[in-house]
Amino acid sequence: MMSLSPISIASSPSPATFTPKLFSPFPNSSSSFFNGGLRLQHAYPLRLPLLRSPRKPSSAVMMAKKDEELKEIRSKTTEQINEEIIDLKGDLLMLRLQKSSRNEFKSSEFRLMRKKIARMLTVKRERELEEGINKRLSRKLDRKWKKSIVVRPPPSLKKFKEEAEAERKAEQST
Repeated sequence: MMSLSPISIASSPSPATFTPKLFSPFPNSSSSFFNGGLRLQHAYPLRLPLLRSPRKPSSAVMMAKKDEELKEIRSKTTEQINEEIIDLKGDLLMLRLQKSSRNEFKSSEFRLMRKKIARMLTVKRERELEEGINKRLSRKLDRKWKKSIVVRPPPSLKKFKEEAEAERKAEQST
């Protein structure tokens, strides 16, 4: 360890001698090596400026967007909501496939789609509550609805196929 020599203060009327000892960052250390000695503290604690992330839009703006989206969803019929849920779940599946095949994709799309699906399911459940459908019957109807879904390609895949066909026709015509 380090050897520390005593310090004397001669400027004061009565000379005082302090033996400096290393101090522990922990105030109640049991080691005799850290006890005693001179402990220095700042008169004003050192404060670092808070690092802020880039400003996010205010919550009022975010709530306004959500309210607009909820108004749009509520204006649709239950059948339209069901169709859109199926389409969004298909798009979510396509995103998962893109991720697994390591294609380029926006990772933020996962969150946005899940939230959109959740909002639609919430509106659907609100309507069931208005009709007086309890939780048990709701789940039973939901299982029946899921079994009746006819598997079809999601809209994003339809667009992709249409673009591929248009390119193929353009190549054949030239």
